[in-house]
Amino acid sequence: MEILTCVEPGILDYGERKKPVLIKDHAIIKIKRIGICGTDLHAFEGTQPFFNYPRVLGHELSGELVAFDNAPGFEINESVTFTPYFSCGHCIACRSGNTNCCVSIQVCGVHIDGGMAEYLMVPSHTLLHGEGLSFDELALVEPLAIGAHGIRRAAVTGGEFVLIIGAGPIGLGTMEFARIRGAKVIALDINEERLNFCREILNVDYTINASSVDVVQQLKDITGGDMPTVVIDATGNLKAINNAFQYLAHGGRYVLIGLQKGDICFSHPEFHKREATLMSSRNATVLDFDYVINSIKKGLITPLKYITHRVKFSEVKRDFTSWLKPENGVIKAMISMDDVY
Repeated sequence: MEILTCVEPGILDYGERKKPVLIKDHAIIKIKRIGICGTDLHAFEGTQPFFNYPRVLGHELSGELVAFDNAPGFEINESVTFTPYFSCGHCIACRSGNTNCCVSIQVCGVHIDGGMAEYLMVPSHTLLHGEGLSFDELALVEPLAIGAHGIRRAAVTGGEFVLIIGAGPIGLGTMEFARIRGAKVIALDINEERLNFCREILNVDYTINASSVDVVQQLKDITGGDMPTVVIDATGNLKAINNAFQYLAHGGRYVLIGLQKGDICFSHPEFHKREATLMSSRNATVLDFDYVINSIKKGLITPLKYITHRVKFSEVKRDFTSWLKPENGVIKAMISMDDVY
C-alpha cells in the first residue's frame, strides 16, 4: 500500500508498505479522508513536541471498516472513525478515566505512524460508529473533540465571557462549543480573514485583532470592566500564551489547548492576586467524541464549512507547504484517499 512519510522537518516522501495483517483485538480501516491538523503542520516545520522522525502523519481520519477482531456491534464495510489516542489502560490516568493523558500514550501520527496510508490498523476498542455522518464529517470529529474537551475542562457556563485566542480549526471548534454552552464568545487573532470567518460564518459575538495596541481596553469594554472569566489558548504560540495572562478576570480560568516547546513565563503576583486557575487540555475522551458526533447530528455544529481546500492523496506532497502560508486562507485542508474530490 502507498504511504506518505514526513522523513524529517520540511521533507515528505511517498513510499510503499505492506498492508497491515489483522491481530487480536484490533481492526483495519480503509482510509477515506484525512484532515490536516496543526499538529501535522508543526511536525513538518519541526516545532511539534512529543515527536520524532520519520513519521507517517495523520490522525483526523475516517474510512471503511474492512476487518476486525473483538469489536461487537460493528459490521464490515461500515463507515467509522476512531479515537487516535492509544492508552495503556492501567496507569494512574487511565484508572481514573483520563485516557487522553495516559502516562504512556501513543497518539496516532505523533508517537506512532498515522493514517496517511491506504489502510490503518487500530485497537478495536477505539472504533466509533459513523452514525450516518459523511466521511468528511467523521474526519473532523477529532479536531472538534479537542475543542469540546477544552470547554469541558474550563467548565464553561451560560453567560460567561470566554476569550478564545487563535482562530485556526481547533480555536474555531472551541468557539462553537463555547457558544453551545451559552457563553459570550470573544475571538482574538492576528489574521483578519480568520476573524471575518468568525463573524460571518460562526456568528461569534465579538472579535479583536491581536495586533491592536489596546486589546486589554477592548476586553474591558466588552466585559464591562470585568475581563473574561475563561481564557483559552488555541495557538500554541509562546508569545500569545504568555501574553494572555493579562486578559484573565479575577477568579478566572486559563486553559491551554495549544502546545509549544518553550517555558511559560508570567508574573506570579498578577496571577496570584486573581486566584486564577491554570489548566492544560490534552487530546479528548470518548465522551467528547460522542458529544461532537451528537452535536453534528443535531445540527448544532456544521463542520463542513471549515473545509477550504481539498486535495487528492497524490497531491499532498505538492501542496503541503502552501498550507503553512496565511495568505492562502487555509482553514481546513481535506485529503481524499480515493483520488476523487
